[in-house]
Amino acid sequence: MMDDPWYKSTDSLTWALTRKKSNLDEPSKEKLNRVLTFFDLTALGTGCTLGCGVYVLAGVVAKSIAGPAVVLSFVIAAVVSAFSGLCYAELAGRVPKAGSAYIYSYVAVGEFTAFIIGWNLIIEYVIGTAGVAKAMSNYCDSLLGNPQKRYMTEYFPIHIGFLGSYPDLASFFVIVIVALLVAWGVRESTFTNNIFTAINLLTISTVIVTGFYKANYSNWSIPKSEIPQEAKGGEGGFLPFGWVGVAAGAAKCFYGFIGFDSIATTGEETKNPKRDIPLAIVASLFLSTIAYCGMATVITLMWPYYLQDPDAPLPALYENLGMTTIKIIVSGGAIFAMCTSLLGATFPLPRILYSMASDGLLFKFLSNINSTTKTPLISTIICGVFAGTLAAVFNLEQLIDMASIGTLQAYTIVCICVLILRYTDNSSSIQDNFAMSKSITVFTWLNLSNAKVPNSDTQYISRALIFIFSVCTIVFGISLANIESHYGNTRNGLMIVNLIALLVLLITLFMLGRLPTAVEDLSFKVPLVPIIPCLSIVLNVYLMMEIDYKTWISFSVWLLCGLLIYLFYGIGHSLEGNKQKIHQNTIQIKLS
Repeated sequence: MMDDPWYKSTDSLTWALTRKKSNLDEPSKEKLNRVLTFFDLTALGTGCTLGCGVYVLAGVVAKSIAGPAVVLSFVIAAVVSAFSGLCYAELAGRVPKAGSAYIYSYVAVGEFTAFIIGWNLIIEYVIGTAGVAKAMSNYCDSLLGNPQKRYMTEYFPIHIGFLGSYPDLASFFVIVIVALLVAWGVRESTFTNNIFTAINLLTISTVIVTGFYKANYSNWSIPKSEIPQEAKGGEGGFLPFGWVGVAAGAAKCFYGFIGFDSIATTGEETKNPKRDIPLAIVASLFLSTIAYCGMATVITLMWPYYLQDPDAPLPALYENLGMTTIKIIVSGGAIFAMCTSLLGATFPLPRILYSMASDGLLFKFLSNINSTTKTPLISTIICGVFAGTLAAVFNLEQLIDMASIGTLQAYTIVCICVLILRYTDNSSSIQDNFAMSKSITVFTWLNLSNAKVPNSDTQYISRALIFIFSVCTIVFGISLANIESHYGNTRNGLMIVNLIALLVLLITLFMLGRLPTAVEDLSFKVPLVPIIPCLSIVLNVYLMMEIDYKTWISFSVWLLCGLLIYLFYGIGHSLEGNKQKIHQNTIQIKLS
């Protein structure tokens, strides 16, 4: 039966989809420059994170979603991001190679999963770049009185429902210029990024200092009777939209923390990746949280939340307060900050393409390193043109919605990788064998023998539990996201499903906690495993389930294109697959 061609082809396909990355330290023909320091990486992560979010997002969320409690929304979003950041930090220390979550999943899970995650990261950064450029274009256009919007809407309107109302040429050219800067060279672009980040932090400090000077603490306790009806300001007070608004605001603010993972893509260009990358991730998240919370606090103290300008809140705020000089300074700093965020979003994208193309999963020309700039020049230019085109034809909200799924999936797979690696049996070559041992009993599942070191049985149990936990998390997320929109028996049914899924999650988490973890000498380890990775998975999946179906359709189309590329090109040109085939053929020749 096993000699049947169908079984052979199925086995071969399974092997191809699950083969893992090896020989991570082998030298390549053309290496990227190792010039980045801890300071460079922290500035990169901070600059990418503190972009349009700190200058636009705080006002948007405060105005119509959370009110003054936007401060709490940012704190919650920071905690959720920190969980994923800790997992990124551990895996970055394990695998000092360009590619971010792509290479992490290649090492821990397998090639097919790695390709899907890498493909998702591409759309995350492409649309992230387009979104920042779009926000900067809207910001500048608003400051100048909307000349581009008026002209383009009058002479070149777009009357297609899923596109923007006019072509945004300004955002297109901005992205192309930044892409050329990144293609110019790593040292040059990081030096520019450091300058922009310094200006960004100085601008934020100026806003916070002047904000507390002009603070009116009564703006956090405005009664409902004083809020105009047309303002739609909720119930007033510090929580005008309740805790539901805080949670919804946290989901929105979460995307403002996207950026720290750009640090993890620079492993091949960092002088000391195992030490500097984990430290830079933690440092950039800390600085970003302080900046976001400080900015949200002073914005809502200086001016009533329901009067915030959603396009350019700070210039409008200082204009209303009669602080024209501060308005000019802050507006200039905000534009520099968005340039930094744009640079941070553009920087990792060609390097992910470079890493995937070097592994043979994408077309080979994308891995070419320019002999003069020592950067992936072709990949950078292609990314710039593609992102610029998206920014020119789509609205900002459409771009943000599309970017969110890829981001959350990348965060989720990184957390799963941490769990898999922590419970892996590193003492034998049997670690990739998923076959269940006959000796596994309930005694083994609960680890009643108190084993201290993973073995093949505990490894199998851990992976089964991780799979069960992941499936139940999806069920839990779907039911929780739909409870509020249903009533009667349907709602009661969803609550029962939700409670059962929650119970299974807690039992699975307890059983995982009983299993032994690998004893490894790492530069950084996620604390409280499995609690932090599992909690991060639950939160990320729940936010994914809050995304509307139109975004899921767009994402499915993108994913389908990636699957076709992998099946018809990547699976046959995989460098790892070719190496393993050569190795197997060598063994067979020796045996014969």
